[in-house]
Amino acid sequence: QTCALPIFEFLKRNTTLTPKVTLPAPLILHMFAGGDAGIREGHYKDVDAFWADVIAAYRTEVGALIDAGASYIQFDDTSIAFLCDPTHRDTVRRWGSDADALLRVYAKRMNEVLAGIPGHVTVTFHQCRGNREGLWMAEGGYDPVADVLFNAIDAHGYFLEYDSARAGGFAPLRLLPKGKIAVLGIMSSKTPELETAGGLKRRIEEAGKFAPLGQLAISPQCGFSSSIVGNPLSESDQERKLARLVEVAAEVWPGSMN
Repeated sequence: QTCALPIFEFLKRNTTLTPKVTLPAPLILHMFAGGDAGIREGHYKDVDAFWADVIAAYRTEVGALIDAGASYIQFDDTSIAFLCDPTHRDTVRRWGSDADALLRVYAKRMNEVLAGIPGHVTVTFHQCRGNREGLWMAEGGYDPVADVLFNAIDAHGYFLEYDSARAGGFAPLRLLPKGKIAVLGIMSSKTPELETAGGLKRRIEEAGKFAPLGQLAISPQCGFSSSIVGNPLSESDQERKLARLVEVAAEVWPGSMN
């Protein structure tokens, strides 16, 4: 039984645009369980058996979505973003694991979920440090994870949180390979304060020092309703922020809004 399919079908019926469906990344199940040690304390004594079941379930879900016409699937992940944070990397060490080795495991398992997705389907990967009620759970630049994130995971693009100093600088974008897109989350979904067009353009210009402008895009750093509680913004705040993003994108990437 699939979970996202009815939601996607509703969206598809009610838009003339390309509907995007988002799923929590399978990696979250492992990270939030407490890694291999936590998995073994629960139902699974064999971690490979855990991954086999998770991957099978995700392939079923993704396959059903594609059969229903989904051509844009995004996986929302906190696990790799947490591996940017020294505090969380220490936690992984206390589990008896190495953070860099775990990162490579996550890339391998993510690719096993993505294997077999047809070429006409766009797959993106969103990195989040927490967004519930305007709060956050992790910090640290992308430097420890960027090479694996960009080059070892078979996604077409990456939505990256970049709305505050917690995400570090843009230098890791130098590792973005040709053909992939980095969507810069320079618009905050945590506060109603509206970013200026000039400020957003300056940040895009800064990012452009490390990756070609044609491989960059902009977005909110996360969704406006990451939980049922949402974030401390009104609908009009959200509308103003999205309108500002469209305004800036149209100026920086002429013709992109066609």
